[in-house]
Amino acid sequence: MKNQAAEGNIIYIHMNHTARYILSSGIQFSDFMKGIPVKPSNLLLLKHQFEDGYYNMHTRLNFITSENVEQLLEDDVFRYEEFCWVDFSDEEELNELTGQELAEFLYLSHIKSPLRPPFYRMLGNQFFYLAEGDGIFNKTYYKKWEHFFAMIGVVISNRMSPGRERTLFGRRKYRPVPFIPADIIQILGGQMKEGIVFSFDKVTGDRLKMEVPIWIVGDFIDRDEMYEEYLQLSRHAPNARLVLDRKAGEWQALLE
Repeated sequence: MKNQAAEGNIIYIHMNHTARYILSSGIQFSDFMKGIPVKPSNLLLLKHQFEDGYYNMHTRLNFITSENVEQLLEDDVFRYEEFCWVDFSDEEELNELTGQELAEFLYLSHIKSPLRPPFYRMLGNQFFYLAEGDGIFNKTYYKKWEHFFAMIGVVISNRMSPGRERTLFGRRKYRPVPFIPADIIQILGGQMKEGIVFSFDKVTGDRLKMEVPIWIVGDFIDRDEMYEEYLQLSRHAPNARLVLDRKAGEWQALLE
């Protein structure tokens, strides 16, 4: 991205509802894992540079369990350049994969486009995570859209600066921003199909409310081009807003 100072100040989302994937920029693996409501039990690592974990003889691929996910989270997955994985329930399921299924995994991790819908009965996978430079542009497949809506609600709340209040004795304390419910995020589903940016450097607020502006920018596969379009469009009024009533602790999605 050309403007490195803007790193982390926006989140781009483009939803392909039919193919069940999200193109995103500004959401890293750690964000995904913190926000996803159903944590993956195990990850079959298709492209990575993680040095720990386990080795499966049948697939000849490394995998990690819930026991060493924290190690992976602490690693700098951005340096991997490519980071691709699919979740699964039990190692025995890996040993039942056919050569065709394994070939489809490898094809998807390389081309970033599936030969068929990437959800496998044998694995029971909920996700397929594909990144070239984690957080720059990710392509993530979701079996259930409610998992995505819940995740992005947590990520946006975590990205915002916590509100500060003065106590009776003059000290300042931080009040965490409440998570945005999935049904509120889902209201923006139509805009997400066009491609939107949540802007955090343009958040406004006072003691009563806080607003996150949203612009429809279109469908992009290049982060620099997307960001340039956002810079142009953000000179005008936003297309939607997420509004927090700070007293009630409740969120609204308002479409312009």
